Amino acid sequence: MNKKEVLKLAKGFRGRAKNCIRIARERVEKALQYSYRDRRNKKRDMRSLWIERINAGSRQHGVSYGNFMHGLMKENVQLNRKVLSELSMHEPYSFKALVDISRNAFPGNKKAVVPLPKKEGLAVVL
Repeated sequence: MNKKEVLKLAKGFRGRAKNCIRIARERVEKALQYSYRDRRNKKRDMRSLWIERINAGSRQHGVSYGNFMHGLMKENVQLNRKVLSELSMHEPYSFKALVDISRNAFPGNKKAVVPLPKKEGLAVVL
């Protein structure tokens, strides 16, 4: 890269990194390395965010994320995680329908019935 291109890319940097060519070249090179790395990390971070949202939505209906996805896979529901995440946030009734489909497809998804504690009477503590 020539001097003009480097200084153009260094615009907005602080101190001598924006106008001293030797320092600007180093900073621009490192910035390009960061941008290359973070374009890949962004995809990873978004996928984990989608998984967290799907997990939160499915657990509201008593199904774990893994069992929910397994049930959808068995029913051949081909919605990606991005779409499922949007449904869990903005379309709760549609998402509940998907949870029901998943629950019927995979026996591990049956809602566990937790027995309520028995009321044996009131003990008054004085």
